[in-house]
Amino acid sequence: METNFTEQIIKQIINAWASNSKTISNFFTKYEDAYYLTEVAPGRNRAIYLLGHLIASNDSMLPMFDLGESLYPELEATFLRTPDKTAADTLTIAELRQYWETLNTTLAAHFDKMQTQDWMGRHNRVSEEDFALEPMRNKLNVLIGRTNHQQYHYGQLTLLTQKVPAV
Repeated sequence: METNFTEQIIKQIINAWASNSKTISNFFTKYEDAYYLTEVAPGRNRAIYLLGHLIASNDSMLPMFDLGESLYPELEATFLRTPDKTAADTLTIAELRQYWETLNTTLAAHFDKMQTQDWMGRHNRVSEEDFALEPMRNKLNVLIGRTNHQQYHYGQLTLLTQKVPAV
């Protein structure tokens, strides 16, 4: 039986994204809500901001992949265009946790339906001309980048575990 290596690689990347998402979900249920208002390091982002940032970043994949509108477009200004602590906190950690779970469920459902050619195709932030010159600027490459992005910020979040013991 011949294995389709491209499909296998795509599934491995989706699994890595899902695993990172689950790890982050678990982190944000581990402590009391007030804990997530703490900076990961002196003068750095707070955990609540990093969660909002990850939501806003991943939410942009829906329109970028032509899968529908963003679920939470209102988060873009606060969590993608503005540094932490420059805008008032308008959402609780509980609300952001729910947004995160809803977004991950929505993205996973879409990803399950996508075919190999969908993943290897152009996303909406690259022109047809540029894509013809650089076909690696595809949807799968974006998911790889978002997976790495999640892992990077999870690394920052783990700095908090050195400060406060789990409850």
